[in-house]
Amino acid sequence: MRVLLVDDHPLFRQALAATVSQIGVDVRIEQCDTLAALRAWLADDPLAALVLLDLNLPDSAGIGGLLALKAHYPALAVAIVSATDDAETVATAQACGAAGFISKAAGIAELSAAVLALVGGETWFPEAEPGDGRAGLTTTQARILDGVHRGLMNKQIAYELGISEATVKYHLTGLFRKMGVQTRAQLLALARDRSG
Repeated sequence: MRVLLVDDHPLFRQALAATVSQIGVDVRIEQCDTLAALRAWLADDPLAALVLLDLNLPDSAGIGGLLALKAHYPALAVAIVSATDDAETVATAQACGAAGFISKAAGIAELSAAVLALVGGETWFPEAEPGDGRAGLTTTQARILDGVHRGLMNKQIAYELGISEATVKYHLTGLFRKMGVQTRAQLLALARDRSG
């Protein structure tokens, strides 16, 4: 499994490489600091499993780099990794063919879950708030909470939502934190109180 990291900040790139190398799958990591370097690498070996692409590189600004890559390599999985993580930027990246979007503000647990999902062929995007009054939960968190409420195990929830079990566990950790609980039983009791 090959993962290409494209970012012009060496420290961030090295930290990202260290995180990706620890996700528990056999991954070969390559690093590039410009879009041109990435294109040269892909010309020699176009079989990358995943490209993690910064939006702002010395030779590419904004979504243009993603568009250029998808034009030449339409089947290539490209996920954006950026400090610019507002809803409009995320939606634009998704509309332009990105496989995922990871904020540079993400913690190690979120980053690991995102990369694991992406190398497994899943997509990974922060989701808009559902607006249903459920404690500011994302759509995925609300669906996972519903699965917990129905007594499903993590594996069953993962199958139902089409995501990995690791992704379910990551979202459950976020649910625990958002709802101020420490166990699944407490989460279920709180969810029942709020819905009743």
